[in-house]
Amino acid sequence: MLRFEVAVEDLLRSRFALSPVMDLCFLLAALAGQDRPLPRAWATRLLPAFERLRRETELNAALALYSPRGGPNFVAPPPRGLNQTWADDLAMIRATPLEAARHECATTATGPSARDPRVRAVLDAPDAVSRIAEAMDRAWHELLAPDWPQLRAICERDVVHRVGVIGEHGWATTIESLHPSIAWQAGGIDIGHFPPVGTVRLAGDGLLLIPSVFVGNIAAHTEDPWPRTLIYRARGTAALWGEQETVPRPDALTALVGRSRARLLSALDAPASTSHLARSLAMAPGAVGDHLAILRSAGLLVRARSGRSVLYRRTPLGEALVAGSG
Repeated sequence: MLRFEVAVEDLLRSRFALSPVMDLCFLLAALAGQDRPLPRAWATRLLPAFERLRRETELNAALALYSPRGGPNFVAPPPRGLNQTWADDLAMIRATPLEAARHECATTATGPSARDPRVRAVLDAPDAVSRIAEAMDRAWHELLAPDWPQLRAICERDVVHRVGVIGEHGWATTIESLHPSIAWQAGGIDIGHFPPVGTVRLAGDGLLLIPSVFVGNIAAHTEDPWPRTLIYRARGTAALWGEQETVPRPDALTALVGRSRARLLSALDAPASTSHLARSLAMAPGAVGDHLAILRSAGLLVRARSGRSVLYRRTPLGEALVAGSG
């Protein structure tokens, strides 16, 4: 079990962030068979390009450095906030000092893949950082970039939902909702999913929370240079993978309001903007706006401004229709 000890100062400094590079690492590990398998449709679509990249680039060297349990990892630097982009991540990877990279290669890359002569030659090379960064950049653009707008929208919607839970129920309920193995007990966060790790004190620095579409269960970073971090599975990922949802399928709702409006109404289990809905459901923003206006006129949705965004949420009538559609 892993336990984070949390003080009042830690709650004041806890925050959310997005990490494109972390999701890329989870995706690469899944394609390599090191982590939770991908849904068959995604694996079928991405595996040929992944295997080609392993032949043409130094991607195997990056995989040798990947650590699913967290820890120092220059191929997955910590994000700075919710606006983190792949360009930000790539710049941080390329800025890794050679000595720091060599130290990590010596301490982290100890598995069977690191003993492959080609991988070892890259890890020991004076230009290891640039070669690994180039491989990661190609993997991003060929494997993940086309889907990232939709995946990012799912993560952004998750953060909106969690912030709403904090405002309504507080931090303890929010933290416990991240994963069934998490419990808030006696001034700390217990995570039973982990093997025995011990207690980690946040020491007033707060906890960084990162939603991910590819993490299998939950992951953590407990060592510098990362802040103390929990990486959890974003809400809405099950729908993306075509898995069984906990909400009823909107078959009856589809017959009543049409397929597109049923999808939008069902997707609004948490407040979302037009752009978030368009990206997460792969729909045209104009069409989403038109459908939302009709649903709002019918009394199924309301909207409210939040900062620069206008967020839509279901009314009690909208909730009743979705709940009864199964």
